[in-house]
Amino acid sequence: MSFFEDIAAALDAEGIESRVNDDIMFVPITSDLEIQFMEIDVLLPAANVYIAAADVDEDDENFEAVLVSVVFSVEDAVATVDRHVATDQVVTVLRDLLEGTDERIGDLEFYQDAFNATLVRAEVGENSELQVMVEVVDGVPTAAVEFVAVGESFEDLIDQAIDELWESDGDAQLSDEDRQRLFADLNADAELATDEVLDLGTFTDFDRLFDILSLAADQADDWEAQLLSVVEITEDEPDVYDIFGADDGDESGVEEDEDFDDDDDDDHEEDNEVVEER
Repeated sequence: MSFFEDIAAALDAEGIESRVNDDIMFVPITSDLEIQFMEIDVLLPAANVYIAAADVDEDDENFEAVLVSVVFSVEDAVATVDRHVATDQVVTVLRDLLEGTDERIGDLEFYQDAFNATLVRAEVGENSELQVMVEVVDGVPTAAVEFVAVGESFEDLIDQAIDELWESDGDAQLSDEDRQRLFADLNADAELATDEVLDLGTFTDFDRLFDILSLAADQADDWEAQLLSVVEITEDEPDVYDIFGADDGDESGVEEDEDFDDDDDDDHEEDNEVVEER
């Protein structure tokens, strides 16, 4: 069997279709995207791997296939296809979240994190947010969901960032580096200001993911109230030092030490007087 026939058999075993035309194997990923294998060495064997738009005539001026890797075995070829399929699924889910294409999340407005393209956020409740991290884990597209209840200090951080922008020279514009630094500092401080995080789980079934997000949107106010009430109770607990009265003990200890020092000074003075008389 040829290299392409071996790859085709392995892909077929995983339920992935493929076709061969002359010296190119085509593996559709979506209706708009496909992987192309072009054999470059029969004996080794070896094949270039391209990503290209699907159903496009090679003579089309807009046709462009991008070289992304080279494979030297059937296992490499199958792993490459699996990786691109998984990546495309991640991109699709992120697009669905950002565009709100599913009616179950119609009330949520997700936006992409400024520093992590695979993390999206949506404001819920009074001062909380849903965070969804979609990425490929061990070759499997996975979504991790968290409900984050943010304390009042987060609003202070926002105000501080706005004030810093207003206080900058009105005639000067912030550079891209300045803006990145400002928002990086704000993001780091926001993590410290986060009060409570409710882990909602990790999902590979994306249909179930949208059900979970819909439920989270409905429960947001209740979860926020319960999580932040725990924080308030913790902050109101008395200091352990106050319970045992250690502060009072420290003060009395200092006074006693001062008395001892005074007595020692008096003893030294009396000794000096005796010496002088002699």
